[in-house]
Amino acid sequence: MGLSSVFDLLPTSLLLEDYSQLKILFDVWRAQGVTNLREHLRMNPECITQCIQSMRVLHVNQCTLDLFGAASQEELMSQLDVVLRNDTFDAYIGEIEQLWQGQTGFHGQTVNYTLDGRRLDVLIKGRLLPGYEHDWSQVLVLLEDITEQENARRLLAASENYARGIFRYAPVSLWVEDFSAIKRLLDELRSQGIVDFRTFIDVHPDFVERCLRELRVLDVNRHTLNLFKASSKKELLRRQVEMFRDETNMTFREQLIDLWEGKLFQQREVINYALDGSLINLHMQFSVLDGYENDWGMVLVALTDITARKKAEQYLEYLGKHDVLTQLKNRSFFVDELNRLKRKGPFPVSAIAIDLNNLKETNDALGHAAGDTLLRRMGEVLSKVVDGVSQASRLGGDEFIVLLPGTGAKKARQVCDVIKQLIAMSNQYHVGTPLSVALGMATCTDGKDMDDMLREADMAMYEDKRQYQATPGGAVPE
Repeated sequence: MGLSSVFDLLPTSLLLEDYSQLKILFDVWRAQGVTNLREHLRMNPECITQCIQSMRVLHVNQCTLDLFGAASQEELMSQLDVVLRNDTFDAYIGEIEQLWQGQTGFHGQTVNYTLDGRRLDVLIKGRLLPGYEHDWSQVLVLLEDITEQENARRLLAASENYARGIFRYAPVSLWVEDFSAIKRLLDELRSQGIVDFRTFIDVHPDFVERCLRELRVLDVNRHTLNLFKASSKKELLRRQVEMFRDETNMTFREQLIDLWEGKLFQQREVINYALDGSLINLHMQFSVLDGYENDWGMVLVALTDITARKKAEQYLEYLGKHDVLTQLKNRSFFVDELNRLKRKGPFPVSAIAIDLNNLKETNDALGHAAGDTLLRRMGEVLSKVVDGVSQASRLGGDEFIVLLPGTGAKKARQVCDVIKQLIAMSNQYHVGTPLSVALGMATCTDGKDMDDMLREADMAMYEDKRQYQATPGGAVPE
């Protein structure tokens, strides 16, 4: 079998080409003072066409025809403008530049196209055949089709870019962290025979601090910078101690306990702080990424801002226990507190029943805005009377009650006097209808007597109101 037959039958794309005219072009350009081929071609793009046209294909094998989808060498040569397009020129320049620099061969990666328009990614290797180095008239070129590998690489790159884009622009705070040093610390404890980790960190709370110092942040996304009000990733990482403090250590403690127990996916509500000092309520999802279960070298932490939801929940909870107009506790809270005091005390317990005088008359004569003003003023008075133990509630309309746990009759009467003094002071500072109330006080020493105490306080209050109404002009607002 002759060499020509071997050339044709090889399962590799081979081309035998004549570069002699290219060498002549190079010699002319050198004589003209060209030293930088790439710069010369960039400044004179028509010279690229000259180079391509100077190269002559002498022979191609069957594998080459199959690669480009050509029936014959003549068909392939007649459609080189389909095979070689503008996006191949950069790679082409790199190849001939190697010859310009005196090398006897060239290699590179380029893009060609089949005759039906399909893209081909190819590795190209060329070699001046021995004995033809002086005129470049015999060059063997090998093409290796790497389209499948390049498609896979592009797909992987696109997938990585997609994942990176999701990470960067996700509307939640994302942290990629390295917990490997923490795992080593926990493994050391196990090797020392520690079994009850919760008790261990109760006795050695500094271990939690040590683990926190060993945590490494690998990356954060843009939303994290916005959430924590950081100007840059560098600032965020430099000032981490300001974000993770107070309640954060307790949360991290529970996180370590879960890791000790093998929980590589966790979620809980946490509190962090922005760099301006504002508190942020967060829902945290913690997950050791697949493939890192043995060393915890890569962990994804997602933080969702639930501050607005928490504020809404707190406000709803506030509304469930407070009267919006007076800012005092409401009837629902009063009923719950009363039941609690019946069970647990402390005794004695006193109650002051209060009824606002002239509210209906004020509403009728001056409008409900004036009546609401009286109610708010009453709320201000009673809020100054109560402390962390006693509670003042608006039961509805013009009815109020103050519960005084652990308070006997003598002290309760003093509280009544304080209420009257504060009302007098309020009337000095507010123009318009004066604030006036009817008071009734009672005391009990046992939970079974508490309902009787409330009735007694109400009766005393109604007696005080009758006396007020019996006073000339007492029931008519000015």
